[in-house]
Amino acid sequence: MFQQITILGPGLLGASLAMAVKEHRLAARVVTWSRRPETRAKCLNQGWCDAVHDSPEEAVAGSDLVVICTPVQTIVPLLVQIRHALAAEALISDVGSTKSLICHEAHRALKDTSATFIGAHPMAGSERAGMEHAQSDLFEKAACMLTPLDKASSDAIAKLSAFWDTLGMTVSIVSPKKHDEIVAHVSHLPHLLASTLCSTLAAQDGTWRTLAGGGLRDTTRVASGDPQLWKQILEQNSDEVLRAIEGFEQQLHHFKTALLNHNSSDIIAQLERGKTFRDQL
Repeated sequence: MFQQITILGPGLLGASLAMAVKEHRLAARVVTWSRRPETRAKCLNQGWCDAVHDSPEEAVAGSDLVVICTPVQTIVPLLVQIRHALAAEALISDVGSTKSLICHEAHRALKDTSATFIGAHPMAGSERAGMEHAQSDLFEKAACMLTPLDKASSDAIAKLSAFWDTLGMTVSIVSPKKHDEIVAHVSHLPHLLASTLCSTLAAQDGTWRTLAGGGLRDTTRVASGDPQLWKQILEQNSDEVLRAIEGFEQQLHHFKTALLNHNSSDIIAQLERGKTFRDQL
């Protein structure tokens, strides 16, 4: 599908993507760059990496697809840094968890070039971070949202959609704004709730955690995610996250009121609605 793919940021998602690209034979060459010298050294010993470069400009030279897999706050600055080193007609994408700011700033950064940016968000990953946790099947049977702006090339959209589809993902195309609304509810709010629950329990008797069953572990797994990375995500999508919190507060208040009033029918209705959603997930 591509002669050369560059992956900037070979962490969990970036390294998993490189593995999957190699496994599915989607590129003749996979090259990479990392900010950390020790990570670049590790890449040299990986079967999924054909070349490692000391600068992002060197890494993107000659690539027809560049995927930026760095934290959300660094995506646009990195794009600005590499824009004059990009190959003619290169397709640029990312895996960031927020989209409105990134997509519009990326479009402005590339307006004087022949490169095309189309945002992507594969809804795959883990609370773990780093290349050592990468796996080639990370993207299989997961959702991926592409977030092109209105004037994006239909050919570029089709090519990027085919790329993620070949990796086993179910691809949807939404606007950057709609993406941010969706993930605020299905990703960012759940992380906040898990973290808030853990923070609340941390103030209780420390021995309680030894008495918890699997339900608590299942409910709070994502709270182990990197706080610095999640701070960036929540701040970039703060408007939508705040709206999601308000909606959740209303639901929680409704449940609280039902308990206070011993309203069994309302309690059952909310529990059944939650069970139905979970069973269909």
